Amino acid sequence: MPYVTLWSGERDGPMPVVARRDGRGIRYADERAYDRDQRGVLWARTPSQPGRGEPQFGAVHSLRQRLAMAGLRCQICGGPADRTPDGVLWPIDARAEELLPGEEDTAHPPVCRPCAQRSTRACPHLRESHTAVRVRTFTPSGVNGVHYVPTRTGPKLADSGPIAFSDARLPWVRAHQLITHLADFTPIDLNDPNA
Repeated sequence: MPYVTLWSGERDGPMPVVARRDGRGIRYADERAYDRDQRGVLWARTPSQPGRGEPQFGAVHSLRQRLAMAGLRCQICGGPADRTPDGVLWPIDARAEELLPGEEDTAHPPVCRPCAQRSTRACPHLRESHTAVRVRTFTPSGVNGVHYVPTRTGPKLADSGPIAFSDARLPWVRAHQLITHLADFTPIDLNDPNA
């Protein structure tokens, strides 16, 4: 079972947000230090109980995804991602000709070599189309999350999607996935043992 997969027993409970006291974003009414990362981003609270219930394929566990992405851990087994002098092994859910030259943003963590081919067969996003790349330069660049807007009666849900760390709306976001910018990469053939 993929390390980052959400299980039915890990569903988020109610996570009502309120405006921060300074009015410059959202917070949990009972916020704790671990609710935010080192950048001050508010993260979804998701219990970590892998194996409890049924796997929710296509749904990602927020904390495990973030740990895999930030720690360069395999999204499938949770072990170290494959790394060679040519870079870290990353699956991208696009064909090689669809990739932006030298620039791509992804919420999919890297993979180890043994899991690379399995992930391209098992993951619905990768099964349709994928490109394996060796990435030399990568930087956390933003989050996928839920964006709120201030109203007189409190924060209201506006939309969801990617938000860059440089975006002024970031204090109004409850993050669910870490996004990483891949800037220097080369497509590879997973069937080539030297790639």
